[in-house]
Amino acid sequence: MQHIIDRFISYVTVDTESDANSDTTPSTAKQWDLAHKLVAELKAIGLTEVTIDDNAYIMATVPSNVDHDVPVIGFISHFDTSPDFSGANVKPQIVSNYDGGDIILNAEQNIVLSPDYFKDLLQYKGQTLITTDGTTLLGADDKAGITEIVTAAEYLMQHPEIKHGKIRIGFTPDEEIGRGAHKFDVAAFGANWAYTMDGSQIGELEYENFNAAGAKLTFKGKSVHPGYAKGKMINSMLIANKFISKLPKEEVPEMTSGYEGFFHVTGITGSIEESTVQLIIRDHDSKKFAKRKKLVKKIADKLNRNYSKQFGGDIVEYEIKDQYYNMKEKVEPVFHIIDIAEQAMKDLGIKPLIKAIRGGTDGCQLSYMGLPCPNIFAGGHNFHGKYEYVPVESMQKAADVIVKIAELTAQKK
Repeated sequence: MQHIIDRFISYVTVDTESDANSDTTPSTAKQWDLAHKLVAELKAIGLTEVTIDDNAYIMATVPSNVDHDVPVIGFISHFDTSPDFSGANVKPQIVSNYDGGDIILNAEQNIVLSPDYFKDLLQYKGQTLITTDGTTLLGADDKAGITEIVTAAEYLMQHPEIKHGKIRIGFTPDEEIGRGAHKFDVAAFGANWAYTMDGSQIGELEYENFNAAGAKLTFKGKSVHPGYAKGKMINSMLIANKFISKLPKEEVPEMTSGYEGFFHVTGITGSIEESTVQLIIRDHDSKKFAKRKKLVKKIADKLNRNYSKQFGGDIVEYEIKDQYYNMKEKVEPVFHIIDIAEQAMKDLGIKPLIKAIRGGTDGCQLSYMGLPCPNIFAGGHNFHGKYEYVPVESMQKAADVIVKIAELTAQKK
């Protein structure tokens, strides 16, 4: 188990935070640091066809060791971390034989990881946890996934008695800012299907995700001296507030779960003359997703009609862009790839947790690019913040699942 701990720590201590405001790929130069390290490591453990392109997309091969036709399968993870919280100077803490109580992440700042709030912790009593020191995120999203894939590949190379077909490995930048699959060369990858190792708790197996869109609305106003503003001033911030107030009040992330969709205001900037609202729109159901986008347009169009005379034109401009779609449509026709993953977990004594993702992964975009790609647990919890942690046993189990999937896929029917 120490081997997987050491590998994981060697990855998370490299800062790979991505940046949505950058137009390069990768979005930050520091992602190259881990990318080059991974390329060297993949070569060192004996993988073939190890490549890295100009955008830091890494691919490699575990060669087949059988003489019959076997579908080429792939395993994919991303090496960037979220810009939501600092990923610099990560100092992982090891909690051996977790006793089920509070974990002091940072005594000086009184930062405590407690099962009273994070009840999932109690699943891992007696196990070894890796946590943050309370000042950064951990980076298990998705360096746990990378750790598991490299560990499984190394194990397969060292154990030729385990029969498997050709296995492709892919590591991507910029997933956390929604660009992880944008420049992924599906043809060069050459797999019949793949799995992202990017889920959370042990047992997760996901082939449904949100349909997703982002909206930007710009509200105009007229600034007049407040002493003489009656009938003249139009405060764009108040118009923006009217727009937000017309959205369904209970259809927000903090009040929804399961298959329930939502509207989520992610940013507001404003002055009297101009205000901007950033909004994301999510729903698993494609028809409900379309209705949500129409509602945003309907509210904005009504504001334009109400203020057209006073303002002298449209008072709000809006742009709505689709971001990704529910992979279910692309995975269901090849559902055997879910059956194989589910069987692999059962064979290893892991209870499969098949549920819909309340988010998206590289896999949902890749599925629409011709590479069906459901998602498997990587083991971490509380991503994108100081309370992030991962049980080492979950990472080991995920690596075991990869090996078992490879073995099951190669069995003659």
